[in-house]
Amino acid sequence: MFALLASLMGVSVGMAQVATSLYAVELGSSAAMLGLIAGAQSVGVLLMSLPVGMLVDRFGPARPFVAGTSIVGAVYALLSFGGSPLSLLACTALISFAMPMRFVSLNTVFFEQLATLGEGKAGWYRGTHMLGMFLVGPLLGAALVSAVGFAWVYRAIAALFFVTIAVSPIVFIRYGARPAVARALGWEALKSQLALLLRDPEVRRLSALESLTQATGSYFTFFIVVVALQVVGLSPSEASTLIFAKGITYIVALFLLGGVVRRLGPLRATLGSFVCLALSLGAIGTTEHPIWLWAGSLGLGLGLGTIQIATLTRYAQIGARTGHGKASGLNALAGPSGGVFGSVVGGALARWLGQQQVFAVIAVGFAVAALSLGLELRRQRASESV
Repeated sequence: MFALLASLMGVSVGMAQVATSLYAVELGSSAAMLGLIAGAQSVGVLLMSLPVGMLVDRFGPARPFVAGTSIVGAVYALLSFGGSPLSLLACTALISFAMPMRFVSLNTVFFEQLATLGEGKAGWYRGTHMLGMFLVGPLLGAALVSAVGFAWVYRAIAALFFVTIAVSPIVFIRYGARPAVARALGWEALKSQLALLLRDPEVRRLSALESLTQATGSYFTFFIVVVALQVVGLSPSEASTLIFAKGITYIVALFLLGGVVRRLGPLRATLGSFVCLALSLGAIGTTEHPIWLWAGSLGLGLGLGTIQIATLTRYAQIGARTGHGKASGLNALAGPSGGVFGSVVGGALARWLGQQQVFAVIAVGFAVAALSLGLELRRQRASESV
């Protein structure tokens, strides 16, 4: 049932992401407005992730999950009545404030279980979620937009959110009992979480890596549809297959590469991922041929999925010493902060460079990161041989 709930959540989010991208284009949004709408998907998450983590540690995950899901479902139902770029931006921002109640709650349950599952299983939960988010959801969303229009798509998305509420008690009764010792709430508790982020080197490095990779994924998910439509000339359904391509290799990596990451070690696995990301983003950013967009999308999913395995395991280890709700909140803060950076800053850069060329700029950044990490590994081998 845990996998079913994660999959349903992923389907609803995947449908919503594609529908929002296509709807923003349909409404005639400018490049700057597209960037704002994309960034609005994460702005509320930045403000709410840590407080929601505290609520989950205090009251357990069930009640925050139901409350957040109800709000999001209601807003998507409201979107079915139509609007403008500005109203789409406002609704997207409101949704982002309620979303942490959903995924921080479920992440907390997952982190509790990961301590016994081990690194080899680290990607399984995220894989079931992404199966819906990057495969089923985008294809279903694009198909429904073509078949029934945006209004009915948003009604279907709202209905899926309320279905997850019906399924969730089975999961939370089994896994998500209220903590035996209630944790503190309030400003002082929130400050302690922020202090942990600032003073703990492991948390800082892990959060920076999570933020940067999520920034890349966020920019891709939103703007690859726009590039495919406006630059390459693909249809909406063809454009959505690029998200599908990234999702396939992302999920394959999450399900199958946990053991490989463990054997290579975090630094070598990360180096390989950086190289893969640089090559993939370079292909997306420098060609107008659909085959290279497909190849780049496949490689991007593989690189991001491999990094995600390592970060999930390390967040679970942090949760064992700080509280799983707190670790889930930190994880939820780091990823969306990258989402805001990737979408808003990427949208601003696209005004001068072009939306496709921003992918090439990100590729250069990962190439530099790979070179730096490769030199660090070389220095480590040299010191070990002395």
